[in-house]
Amino acid sequence: MQRKFNVLTAKATSVPAGVIDSDLPDIAALEPTRTLKRRWPTILGGVLSVAMVVMLGRELLDSGLAGLSRATPTSPWFYVAFLALYMTAPTGDFIIFRRLWRIPAAGFVALHKKRIANDVVLGYSGEAYFYAWARARARLVAAPFGAVKDVSLLSAIAGNAATILLCALALPVGYQLMPATVLHAIVGSAIITLGISLALLLFSKRVFSLPRRDLWFIFLVHCARIAVSSLLLALAWHFAMPDVPLWMWLFLSAARLLVSRLPLVPNKDLLFASFAILLIGQDQALSEMIAFVSALTLGVHVILMAAFAAVAGWKGLKLWRA
Repeated sequence: MQRKFNVLTAKATSVPAGVIDSDLPDIAALEPTRTLKRRWPTILGGVLSVAMVVMLGRELLDSGLAGLSRATPTSPWFYVAFLALYMTAPTGDFIIFRRLWRIPAAGFVALHKKRIANDVVLGYSGEAYFYAWARARARLVAAPFGAVKDVSLLSAIAGNAATILLCALALPVGYQLMPATVLHAIVGSAIITLGISLALLLFSKRVFSLPRRDLWFIFLVHCARIAVSSLLLALAWHFAMPDVPLWMWLFLSAARLLVSRLPLVPNKDLLFASFAILLIGQDQALSEMIAFVSALTLGVHVILMAAFAAVAGWKGLKLWRA
């Protein structure tokens, strides 16, 4: 019986007469090729990486070098606080996705690129990059869209909650310092922010994908990140200009968070700078310090992107040699 099976198999797999071996298709050609549909996460990640490099170069040549040429803070504690502040956002995201996906330490690179894309390319382009990064690692993450969406929405809700709280605390104290048009814009923005947050909470079962316990964990991490970032920013400003009391910088840090998240307020940076100068004076020193912090952030972005590219190039060279 076995002998008969072997004979039939040999006949079925034999080469037809008149067909030479070179006419047979290559075995590798019979393997399914990776289609564009399967490769789009890698393509999207590459496109956004190129966009980050281009925008970083543009920002650095446009205003970054001018900001770095301003008077630099001399206290080493300024740079300690600044580096801790820079690491706050990717560290908070790493804590979240470590719980959700058990991502390895290498995920820190993708989270740094996520933050850089949000800063220099377009809003939420960092989320698109990180989603593409996770989608390209199907073994690590089976369905990343729901988690990335929930984390992004909860970050917005935490920021909105901080904005509403700060409005409730600041308006009774500082409304007399604001022009009527700015005051109306702030109140209207606060109402819109509150309405958006309430709508997300009312339809949370349809909006969110993760379990309630994970959602609460993510929300609390975002709240802690916002509080720590505001404190570290105030400390960095204080070490840069120590003659201004720390409590004043804490107030300005909260005001900056408030202004940055109000949708109806135009020229947010100008409004914050005007308010800060009105509150503490020293307009030239304050303007130079704020410009230096922004330029230093941009400089760290550039250094990290260059380091990431160098490491990726070295790994590719090693694979090519192997």
